[in-house]
Amino acid sequence: MKNNQQFETEYREFKREIPEKLENSVIAFLNTGGGEIHIGINDDGTIYNLQNIDESIRIFASRVKENISPSVVGLFTIAVKESGGKKFFIVTVASGIEKPYFLNKYGRTPKGCFIRIGTQNSPMPQEMIDTLYSKRNPNTLINLISPRQNLTFRALKIYYDEMGYTINENFLRNLDFYLPDGKFNYLAYLMADENGTSIKVAKFLGDDPSPVEKDEFGRGCLIKAAYSVLEKLKIYNQTAVEFDYPKRKETKLIDAAALREAALNAIIHNDYINCSYPIYSIYDDRIEILSTGGLPGDLTIDEFFNGRSHPRYRELIRIFTDLDLGEQLGSGMKKIMMAYEPKDYEISKNFVIAKFKYNKHARKIINNEKGGEKGGEKGGEKVTDNQLAILELIRKNQNITIPELSNLIRIHRRKIEQNISKLKEKGIIERVGPDKGGHWKIVKNDISI
Repeated sequence: MKNNQQFETEYREFKREIPEKLENSVIAFLNTGGGEIHIGINDDGTIYNLQNIDESIRIFASRVKENISPSVVGLFTIAVKESGGKKFFIVTVASGIEKPYFLNKYGRTPKGCFIRIGTQNSPMPQEMIDTLYSKRNPNTLINLISPRQNLTFRALKIYYDEMGYTINENFLRNLDFYLPDGKFNYLAYLMADENGTSIKVAKFLGDDPSPVEKDEFGRGCLIKAAYSVLEKLKIYNQTAVEFDYPKRKETKLIDAAALREAALNAIIHNDYINCSYPIYSIYDDRIEILSTGGLPGDLTIDEFFNGRSHPRYRELIRIFTDLDLGEQLGSGMKKIMMAYEPKDYEISKNFVIAKFKYNKHARKIINNEKGGEKGGEKGGEKVTDNQLAILELIRKNQNITIPELSNLIRIHRRKIEQNISKLKEKGIIERVGPDKGGHWKIVKNDISI
């Protein structure tokens, strides 16, 4: 830590062990812009090395859940780190959406409410407490009634079961799916097997406003819809492949990690209460991802791009995090900013739109254009996965035979011969010499899959 020049800041706090006033730090971050608490780090940034890290994490989670109100479930994540054989853990705390947060034993008073000022946790003035409480938005997913009450959750239970969670009679209640009167709330509605959500993925050609392809996901569990969107975007995010033996270079049209984070952010932070849903638009030169509602809460644009986390619905991000669809709070935007810039976003009061342009070189290869790195050679021929496998094996052994290709790729010899013919037609490979005693030669290096 010290070597990386990390110090305590407004958004970062170091603690050697679980501190006596742990809750004060969590509350201060919840009531301001969020932040990180590094447990197992000395004040000077050196690693102390916690002896029983699992027990420390258990104590931390238990204390903040039991001693702080409103509920902090879904508003913090814990990640174990190691450096030089020494372990510590980082707690990332989001900016809360139900401010002011307070210590249960002191209530909404300056003794129970804290804010972050510089590197200090300071008591919140009573006037600020009263102002924040008066501004609290009652329209959260867990206190709005579901428009349907005959809900089932088969898909959601399968996802949780696959992650190793226990599915019992308290499963739905533990996810906060009920109103005080026992009826299902809007969070339950979004996670049910049948609902009215509609997430659209559309492909356009040129400036034509009418899509040439359109898929609609939803009408069911939001988790299932998220997986469907991610799979669809993987298909559109093509890979350009170049060979410079023995090296193989792959380039995606769009950075895969950034695209995944932006796609999930649009679903997790969308304003569902107003019955508007995310839209994914695929163009010739870019992918645009639109979510409704603007930035959540009082999050500023600078805080947004700096990775400060302020989930619109903490109960929703909790479920996505449980199922490995939500990154550590705030880390998703940091991943996006490693590949793109704030200018690639359009933010207004009602919308957040990510506009990711395609990698120009990858696009040239995939679109079969000139100007690649091979001296203007026309490249970018499309190949299938089987054809790519054939090319890689030929790269390793130019004398390889069709029976050997069939055995290694595990497809019928006739299929190998058909794919070889297609590769020859595309001018990607040629046979030098006779069938017996000759060898293969790859004459095109720019391909796409």
